[in-house]
Order: sequence, then structure tokens, then C-alpha cells
Amino acid sequence: MSGKKIADVKRQNIRMDMTAMCDVGFLLLTFFILTAKFKPNEPVKVDIPMSGAVTNIPAKDILLISVGDDGRIFMGVDDKPTRSAMLDEISRRYNFTVDGNMQKRFVNLDQFGVPLEQLPALLKLNPEESNSFVQPGLKCNPDAKILPGQTGSDTAKNQLGELIVIARSLNDRLVIAVKADKGANYDKVDAVIETLRKTNSNRFNLVTSVKNEKE
Repeated sequence: MSGKKIADVKRQNIRMDMTAMCDVGFLLLTFFILTAKFKPNEPVKVDIPMSGAVTNIPAKDILLISVGDDGRIFMGVDDKPTRSAMLDEISRRYNFTVDGNMQKRFVNLDQFGVPLEQLPALLKLNPEESNSFVQPGLKCNPDAKILPGQTGSDTAKNQLGELIVIARSLNDRLVIAVKADKGANYDKVDAVIETLRKTNSNRFNLVTSVKNEKE
């Protein structure tokens, strides 16, 4: 053996500073909490049917019409400035006064389904009362005359059609989507489609879930 000795190497603990990583983690958590959009409380639950066709609906400027399994009809517009302008026009037509709280409540409604003459009463409910209130649905009589020059009854009510006309006059970028429960009465869905025809809204989308190819 040679006279050389192997020097003893002291073991040293490696220390990793995690402070920066913790800061980044908390920043990301704060970002997601502040930007998260919670699912709104839907006034009607819709179990949509399946379809093999896939067409992407735009992410904004949507006019959504929902038909529940009990036949109640709801409508909403995702653009808040359009909602605000709609309430001004509705209040003018139905002769009621809108205060700041009512305006705020309506702007935050994703969908609603009450006869328009009952809308002020809905907007005066507090959040707890509003969540428990069962909305009866919009009036949608396909026999009603909606636009000037059309045939139909002058006394029949089709407030869904009236709202469609108001919304499209305020925002010409709106894309119409119909979301009907798979158990909804066909006559109710047909009334919505006839209403779209009478308002010259001949292009619209039917909202469905994607069908599994194995099914």
C-alpha cells in the first residue's frame, strides 16, 4: 500500500431555502381565489339531451332560453350592459320605477322567468327570499302577434318574444341558444321555436351534451 491517506470528507447537510416557493404558492392561491367565478344559482335545472353533433357556442354575447322539464321558460343575456338597458326598456313599457337596488339585482340575474308585470316584485326580494321563490316562467303564447304587421292575437301574451326583440335591438351581436330539458313537453319547446321564427330569429343553437361514441 502506498503511504497516501484518503482524507476524511465531512458530511454537510444541504439546506434549501423554500421561502420564495412558498411566496409563489400563496400568490397563485390568491390569484385563483380572486378570479374564480362561482356557478350561479340557476332558477331552473335543465337536464339537456345528448347529441353527436359538436358546434362551439361563442364565449360571450349569448341570449340563452331555458325550458325546464315542467315547461317553465326562462331567459337571460350574459352581457351586463345589455341587461341594464333591457330593464330600462321593460320598466318604460310596463310603467314601473327602477331604483338602484333593483337595477343591481337585475344586472346580476343570469336568467329570470316571471311575467314582466311581476318583475318589480322579484327584484325587491332579498337574496334569501329570491333563492326560495319559485318563478312561474315567462309567458310564451305562439298565437300572439309580436311584431307589427304579423298575424295573430293582439290580446295573447308572448313576453319571451318581446324580450328577444328588446335584447336584439340593444345588442346586435347576440347569439341565441336554446337549452331545453330532455323531459320537457314538446309543445313548450315548439312554442319557443315559433317565437324565434316570429321575431325573425331564424338562426339559433340547441344546447346538448356530447354523446359518447361508445353508447
